[in-house]
Amino acid sequence: MTLLWALIVIMGVIVLVLGSSVRVINQYQRGVVLRFGQLRPGPRGPGLTLLAPIADRLHKVNMQVVTMPVPAQDGITRDNVTVKVDAVVYYRVTDPVKVVVDVQRYDAAIAQVAQASLRSIIGKSDLDDLLSNRERLNQGLEIMIDNPALSWGVQIDRVEIKDVALPETMKRSMSRQAEAERERRSRVITADGELQASRTLAEAAEIMAEHPAALQLRLLQTVVEVAAEKNSTLVLPFPVELLRFLERATPDPPPAPGPERAAPPAPGPERAASPAPGPERAAPSAPGPERAAPPAPGPERAASPVPAPVSHNGHEPPALADDVVTAGGPTPRPDTG
Repeated sequence: MTLLWALIVIMGVIVLVLGSSVRVINQYQRGVVLRFGQLRPGPRGPGLTLLAPIADRLHKVNMQVVTMPVPAQDGITRDNVTVKVDAVVYYRVTDPVKVVVDVQRYDAAIAQVAQASLRSIIGKSDLDDLLSNRERLNQGLEIMIDNPALSWGVQIDRVEIKDVALPETMKRSMSRQAEAERERRSRVITADGELQASRTLAEAAEIMAEHPAALQLRLLQTVVEVAAEKNSTLVLPFPVELLRFLERATPDPPPAPGPERAAPPAPGPERAASPAPGPERAAPSAPGPERAAPPAPGPERAASPVPAPVSHNGHEPPALADDVVTAGGPTPRPDTG
């Protein structure tokens, strides 16, 4: 009975020893063995691997591609704009021995290098580059992270800038700038269209000038297009050529009167003694002294057919008396009796 228990104990020790010396390595992993702290040559491949009990230590390294997000980093661009940029890094281990021996916690080291490189890229770039030229910035960021990572046995596959957060004031300024740019383009396009239309209209006008019937056909086509909508009112354009024809057919107006007919003729002597109102009404209508000497009427106006008035006592008053009244007020007439 004692022998049986001894065999059982020996078998248990053997199982424990074998269990501690056998390890399983997955397909996506590689094993690095350290025996009493010294590196054993060559990494262990996937499958079962045997270790020396108590002496060997196995370090498994993941060979898969790792996706590591880079936290958002605040920075100031080269054109003094405050932005917040985050990114993502794709990397994988190429040398498991260097990862175990040369660097402590390689994933944390890669994260710190990525954050520092992202801040450096922000300070070296303009805002327009961060928004529109990200491909070039991604390549530069990948090179900056990959330089130290290669010596650690890590290869950077890809680096992408995910988002660029801008202040609200900058967003409003950029929206106004984009709106002004779209307005400028629309005006340029409109002006270009008007220029092309004017050139086409000029060519059409030259053709219509050579062939007047084309203008009449165009007029009839316009009338047909307007009448096709079942309108109750038809606007018929009046040809400009007809207006020009009527203007040429209209006789010229009579010439303006000459200088000799500009001044009104003075009344003749026989009209000077016309029944005039009393002295109190003669003075307001009399011309001033500056108009006392108008040009004398011609002989044809002297024999006016208007009969000369006769005074109340049956005698014709002399013409000089009325002239004197006109020029300087009423004077006593000479006694004719």
